[in-house]
Amino acid sequence: MRSVVPVSGRDPKTRLSPVLSPAERRDFTEAMLADVVAALESAGYSPEVVSTGPVDCDAPVTVDDRGLDALVNDLLSAGPLAVVMADLPLLTAEAVDRLFTPDADVVLAPGLGGGTNAVVCRHPDFRVDYHGASIRDHRRIARTVGASLAEVDSRVLATDVDEPADLAEVLLHGDGAAADWLADAGFELSFDDDGRVGVARE
Repeated sequence: MRSVVPVSGRDPKTRLSPVLSPAERRDFTEAMLADVVAALESAGYSPEVVSTGPVDCDAPVTVDDRGLDALVNDLLSAGPLAVVMADLPLLTAEAVDRLFTPDADVVLAPGLGGGTNAVVCRHPDFRVDYHGASIRDHRRIARTVGASLAEVDSRVLATDVDEPADLAEVLLHGDGAAADWLADAGFELSFDDDGRVGVARE
């Protein structure tokens, strides 16, 4: 099965702008991408990266500036496909194995905010719609086309990084390139007066 990792190669992770410069956002995105590619390769897969612009990556990279829905749906029309997002820096080979294990037409990995962080599709009529609460839409689409459906409940698959507060999860639980990048950039865990965990930069 073809495995694809979409990533923004032009102006990635704009919601991290309060804590990272444009160049830092790009470097951090490439670090998260490296973690995702490493997890897929460790699980025995050969991921292809599809980026809206050039990125530094060990896996094969295709530059395609189409929107995510148009890109993925075009790939789905060609046959079975796995799509794993590039901003999952906690991903492990074990979690990848769990994603590919269910014998279902469509396997979904929900994100914590209602998104869809990974899809394995073996059904010829399933198509994606990543806007809004996409996990809900993907469940509906699977039912509409008559596809059998499974979901993977996994913390590491559910943890994507979009907001500054998400960086705490990487520092707490990550041990790959993204966690190393944050530490080298001077980020560390912080705690507010109520004991809630956040991040601060030296």
